[in-house]
Amino acid sequence: MTKRDGTLIVFEGIEGAGKTTQLTRLVARMAAAGVPYASYREPGGTALGDAIRGLLLDPTREISPRAEALLFMASRAELVERALLPDLAVGRVVLLDRFTLSTYAYQVGGRGLDEREVRAANVTATGGLVPDLTILLRVEPETGMDRARRRGAPDRMEASGVAFYDRVAQSFARFEDRAWQAAHPECGPVLPVGADGTADDVEVRVLQALTEALPALRSALTPEAQ
Repeated sequence: MTKRDGTLIVFEGIEGAGKTTQLTRLVARMAAAGVPYASYREPGGTALGDAIRGLLLDPTREISPRAEALLFMASRAELVERALLPDLAVGRVVLLDRFTLSTYAYQVGGRGLDEREVRAANVTATGGLVPDLTILLRVEPETGMDRARRRGAPDRMEASGVAFYDRVAQSFARFEDRAWQAAHPECGPVLPVGADGTADDVEVRVLQALTEALPALRSALTPEAQ
């Protein structure tokens, strides 16, 4: 792999957990503190990835589970090669909305694909890139889906049904287990953070988790530094 001097921080969670909100707030803190950073979302982040995102989220399309997984992988491979590795190589803090855990939750847990096959494909897609930290935002599935409904009409993934999202939520809960994390080193360290309450409440918890796990960012992220 390309030499990396930067830090890769991933935000994960079920629909409506608040990933995008918290990532956006963290971006604002990074910018205010003058920290070199880059921010991306999956699928997307490149011209190819954005085109794939349009296909995957189009509610009028029918896509088989295997094709869906491979489309996500293609977007990830392009993002890693064109954006993540170059940013990390020059020392940026890279903030990413979804990564490997989402594949294991949605395509393995939700769609029922074989985990061994998906893990093997993910190695190709990531080139072995492992997050320095994943913040896993925890919220009850009912709360998350209610938040997602208030955003507007569901996309293709959001319209997959209650049973599908129950399986996804169960998968994310399983990822909190240290034994599971030890058996899946490609996911890196995973820190669960409660996502109930206001966005301000959650931000306090996120900052505490980040600064405890990554002390080098403490001066840039703590309120006293702003």
